[in-house]
Amino acid sequence: MLVNRDCFLAYKWELWYSHRDNSSQHEPHVATSHHPASMASSFASPEFQQVHVELFNLTLRYLKPMALQCAVELGIPNTIHRHGGAASLADLLATIPVPERTRPFLPRLIRYLSATGILALLDGTEGEAMYSLTPLSRLLVDDVRVNGCTSLGPFVLSQTTKYHLRAAMHLADWFKADDDSGAAEMPFKAAHGGMDFWDATRGDPRFNDVFNAGMESNSKLVLDFVAVSKCGEAFDGVSSLIDVGGGTGGAAKAIARAFPHVKCSVLDLPNVISGIPPGDDDGTVRYIAGDMMNHIPPTDAVLLKYVMHDWNDEDCVRILTQCKKAICSGGGPSGGGKVIIIDTVVGSSAKDMFEAQVSFDMLMMVLTTGKERDEREWGKIFVNAGFKHYKMKPVLGFLSIIELYPDLEI
Repeated sequence: MLVNRDCFLAYKWELWYSHRDNSSQHEPHVATSHHPASMASSFASPEFQQVHVELFNLTLRYLKPMALQCAVELGIPNTIHRHGGAASLADLLATIPVPERTRPFLPRLIRYLSATGILALLDGTEGEAMYSLTPLSRLLVDDVRVNGCTSLGPFVLSQTTKYHLRAAMHLADWFKADDDSGAAEMPFKAAHGGMDFWDATRGDPRFNDVFNAGMESNSKLVLDFVAVSKCGEAFDGVSSLIDVGGGTGGAAKAIARAFPHVKCSVLDLPNVISGIPPGDDDGTVRYIAGDMMNHIPPTDAVLLKYVMHDWNDEDCVRILTQCKKAICSGGGPSGGGKVIIIDTVVGSSAKDMFEAQVSFDMLMMVLTTGKERDEREWGKIFVNAGFKHYKMKPVLGFLSIIELYPDLEI
């Protein structure tokens, strides 16, 4: 029976592969031999072996973010950095803080980090293996600013929580469920007994802290780059700005440092504002507890960074309507102010950028009712919220900056 099954699988593979080769010539494939040895030889073809390996790598790819999370929590990038950017396996085994019981397993983790490009394997003296930081893992060093960049280690931890993983594991069940209850709204709710993402942050202080720290680390990097290097003109003529959904204020502080003339405030939910450590409130920005769906104080400009993708189209229109009221009563540079959006505009021509964009879209589908949008989808929301003029500019990887200008009528 096993031979018959293998013959059948090999036959199906041969049919598919031969059809693929002949499809451009529009010639039907005729199998010339059904002998088991002939069929099984299809499995030995380089093409089959390649897709077989690709399938296994793809199936096991969930281990990569878990290993990345582990590397951050164990401080492996920091350890290598403190050794001058490269360290031997013996050095790492001696300095990475793990119990003796698990220390023998570290070489396997480090080998995997190297094989997946998180670390680089170098030839050391006398044939001793050395491991060095890569451009990717330099972004995870948190004891200094490396190459002018703030560590993204907290961001990694914020996206690999048990809440994220449990929700993702419910994706197939969510698609198949014939259920009109609130839990069917998104995989996150289905996985957590009807609790949505924001309920989870309110109900779990540790998760709230991890998530906010991750958002702040990414905000610092993005805004340091965007505000100073790429889009300084977006803040020309702006004297006041409210970062709506701005968390602990990382983005607002970056703007305040780059443009001292801009008075920056952060508007976020009460549980976020109350959870800001006293040491983080250094007076650089003003913190406002509130709900963007109900009211945004008057201001010249509103910043929405990674906010709109959390919400469906109807809620985005509600948010932008409140933004419009705020900037039209704030007395901006031309009496109308602007809304500045930093988010994804799906449609990059670069394969890796496009993959990042649609990966974020999948994340939004799993966690929220929101989505990543292409320019047409963005434009429809803007018009429905009363914004007739906007401009988009790619600024950092898969991200874009969008400036919205209203007609003065509300």
